[in-house]
Amino acid sequence: MRFAYPWMLVLVVLVPFAGFCWSLMKARREKALARISLKVPKVPFAGLQTFSILVGLALALFAAARPQWGKSLEKRVSMSRNVVVAIDVSLSMLAEDVFPNRLKRAKADVADLIDALGNDRCALVAFRKTAKALFPLTTDRAHLHNALEAMDENSAPRGETDLGSAIRESLRVIGKIHADPETGEPVRNWRDDHSAIIIISDGGDLKGDAVKCAEYAKSRGVPVFTVGIGDPVKGATIPNPDGKGYVQYKGKNVVVKLESAALEAIANASGGRYVELATAGTAETTLGAIYRRFLRQVASREQNEQAEKLGERYNWFLVPAIALLLLGAGLSRGRFAGKKSRERFAAHDMKGETQWKTK
Repeated sequence: MRFAYPWMLVLVVLVPFAGFCWSLMKARREKALARISLKVPKVPFAGLQTFSILVGLALALFAAARPQWGKSLEKRVSMSRNVVVAIDVSLSMLAEDVFPNRLKRAKADVADLIDALGNDRCALVAFRKTAKALFPLTTDRAHLHNALEAMDENSAPRGETDLGSAIRESLRVIGKIHADPETGEPVRNWRDDHSAIIIISDGGDLKGDAVKCAEYAKSRGVPVFTVGIGDPVKGATIPNPDGKGYVQYKGKNVVVKLESAALEAIANASGGRYVELATAGTAETTLGAIYRRFLRQVASREQNEQAEKLGERYNWFLVPAIALLLLGAGLSRGRFAGKKSRERFAAHDMKGETQWKTK
């Protein structure tokens, strides 16, 4: 047996003390009446009333502690998807052709996406030369927001942008929830969980194996949705992370544009969709809106889970507690007592008061 609120048992222990105090006060009252030569009235069923109230109170407090024992199965049904969001954190994402820059705009929109997820689980991945999982699949929105806020250009190893690494790491994150914890072997088909990957980048895949990774993702039933961010025409220079000047190559400022070819190829090869975020940042082009329009096409999985938990047994004590307290109230000589009983005690009190004044 265990208790959800064990501290309530302290109050149960105090019930006998309360009964002792009650009896002591009653004895003092009877003694005071005897000193003025008044006949102490006999209360019918006084002992039964005291017993029922004290035991009822003890049982009610015991029920309030929520005793639990035995086991019961609770069935839970929910609809969910697994969504891994991979964000490019390369230096080109510091370009300011979108406000305030590409990376911060992407983070702001991912925050909007997290709030639109509902029951879906989400994970965060940062990638540059290689990808790094920042937070596993979860429905904990607060921790996701905290991990997203801490993301910057140093969240992944430096080097040339590798979109294929982002896909591989995202698949690894999805696969972890389908692997035996000891052997690492998959225990069921990923298709059962209706997972999807969202890659946010300004393109420019310099490794070249991203399409093969996208094809593999499709074979696992995981579409990749790619989101391009940046100006595809004019481009923009890249501020140095230290805030001093701009990134240069051979003495000239580096200008980066949105290169959508690789992102489109990934989306097509995986069965996903490519979307460009407008530089204006309208409500219709936020990631939350894009998620609602496109990613909702990925079927959700109905989760039928049976959770084993201790059975709640408080009602076994609460019902008799209420019955005993009602019995004690019914035996009272106050408002719950019968009319004749109240008149008898009132007459006795008036008689006693008359005798006192006569003396």
